[in-house]
Amino acid sequence: MKAINFVVVGYGGMGSYHVAELMPAEQDKIQVIGTFDIKTERQQAAAAQGLKAYASFEAVLQDPQVEAILIATPNDAHKDLAVAALKAGKHVISEKPVAMNVAELDEILAVAQAHERVFMVHQNRRWDPDFLIIRDLYQKRQIGELFQIESRVHGANGIPGDWRHLKAQGGGMLLDWGVHLFDQILWLVDSPIKEIHTDLSYVLGDEVDDGFFTSILFENGLRALIEVGTTNYTQLPRWYVKGYEGTAKIDDWDLSGEIIRATGNTAAQAPVPIQAGVGLTKTMAPPSEEAMERIAFPEAKAEYPSFYGNFYQVVRENAEPLIKNSEVRKVLQVMEDILNQG
Repeated sequence: MKAINFVVVGYGGMGSYHVAELMPAEQDKIQVIGTFDIKTERQQAAAAQGLKAYASFEAVLQDPQVEAILIATPNDAHKDLAVAALKAGKHVISEKPVAMNVAELDEILAVAQAHERVFMVHQNRRWDPDFLIIRDLYQKRQIGELFQIESRVHGANGIPGDWRHLKAQGGGMLLDWGVHLFDQILWLVDSPIKEIHTDLSYVLGDEVDDGFFTSILFENGLRALIEVGTTNYTQLPRWYVKGYEGTAKIDDWDLSGEIIRATGNTAAQAPVPIQAGVGLTKTMAPPSEEAMERIAFPEAKAEYPSFYGNFYQVVRENAEPLIKNSEVRKVLQVMEDILNQG
């Protein structure tokens, strides 16, 4: 089957990353033939790389060679671009967050269904190696059943860029990074949400949040703590998970960290009290070496195809999308509820 001809709409950092890094990995299935961006310098950059720089979005939609478009613009433009493209008979991939609210997403999905076009959202962090390790721990129970998962990203550079500071364009860290972390957790944990509580941070004085802390209790008893910070000059681990038989942490995207598992050795020496400040404690003393063991991280490998490989299968072979729009809608609803309460 022939490759799918793509035009990238929005050729900034993310759009150009797709062209340079993600799409070439599936070059027998995905062919980028052009771009459109409202900024002249970005159009010139695309043309310098041998891509056709379309004069307008309408010209993209009118070109019969264009089978699909990738939307990589600021968040507030996603809905109108997606609806127009779907009505023009194009398949659509949207960067995330897919829309400003659930009502906008529902409009997009209705148009996609009416015109029998594929619409998918690029939730790329389902392929992150750190997430794949946690997913393996959760599913295979190497440290027993997990009862707490902490997921964090910390930086000290404030809110990046320009439009991400603006509420009207869908700025703020809840939408920018929350969409990744919520997607990972809600895809991982197959249980309804029982309770959710969020504190949004506005310490930098922007009209949008510069970070947040969320606690989710699922009906199966697992608790997830999700935190994003842009004022953190020292970082907590990217992941910290607790199981009934051990604990694991991944410090950063370099996959540094450790997994400690209880051995179940009944002959292991009992904890010996340690000096704790001006007192003694047995409770917080480390377990003996016989009572625990360090195990290697599982292989960080997805058993499912790449995002663009799956998109090709959905379009050409009527396969099931790995990233389902119902899942995307659930994440967007959670974030919308948080913002409405905040």
